[in-house]
Amino acid sequence: MSALNQSSAVLRVALLAFTAFACAAETAIAAGAGELPAITSRQRAEKKSFTDGEIVEGFLKTAFGAEYHLAGRVDRIRKFDGPVRVYAESDRADRKAQISKVVADIGRRVQHLDIAMIETNEAANVRVKLVRDRDLFRTLTSFYGAEKAREIRSSLDPQCLSGFRKNDNFEIEHSDVILTVDNGDFTFLDCAYEELLQALGPINDTASVPWTMFNDNVSMGYFDVYDQYILNLLYDPRIKAGMTVAEVKAVLPAVLKDVRAWVKRVNDLKQ
Repeated sequence: MSALNQSSAVLRVALLAFTAFACAAETAIAAGAGELPAITSRQRAEKKSFTDGEIVEGFLKTAFGAEYHLAGRVDRIRKFDGPVRVYAESDRADRKAQISKVVADIGRRVQHLDIAMIETNEAANVRVKLVRDRDLFRTLTSFYGAEKAREIRSSLDPQCLSGFRKNDNFEIEHSDVILTVDNGDFTFLDCAYEELLQALGPINDTASVPWTMFNDNVSMGYFDVYDQYILNLLYDPRIKAGMTVAEVKAVLPAVLKDVRAWVKRVNDLKQ
């Protein structure tokens, strides 16, 4: 569904937020069984121990604001309030299989998020469009119109992109994710994790937090521990769509305590 060329539904939308991932092409990595060296090396070096302040800083900086938005307020929590169903559109069976694994991994690691793949577009509230790099601008144009596509390209120069629309209660109703399929396995997975996660709500990129994939200078290729903290905080039932920063800060200490226990258990952390 194009977020900009619909009629009555879009007139009720207060916010359309975008995030884009732009990165240089990686050295070619052969596809196949097993993990990618570029990912395993990052996992070995990953920082997994964070103070409460470090976690809260990243959460507030990514859950509020927006890297690129067209209208409406960005000073409230935005999230899905119900099951998330993901449909991947592509003729590349290998890439669709990778998306399925990414979605399953997100579902395992975010405690209160009901997310799963679905076989039909009609029932999906997250649509993943997989395109060739040379077709990216044409796809942006078909989604958002020529003028907005040019604005997005000039502002973000994206390689991959995600956006969502929300209702008046700041609940996300639908997200679109556009991923390029022909830039190597590491780049594809890096884009897939970042854009799918940001399509769930933490849409604001920040260069001031060095541990999050929502930093254009950071490439992960997997769901790292720090970002698991961010998504688990966001989808805790006590953090509600529409909350202000002050309202979130009032409940964060109790939420963070429970999130720490979950992230520790699901990742078998020692500390």
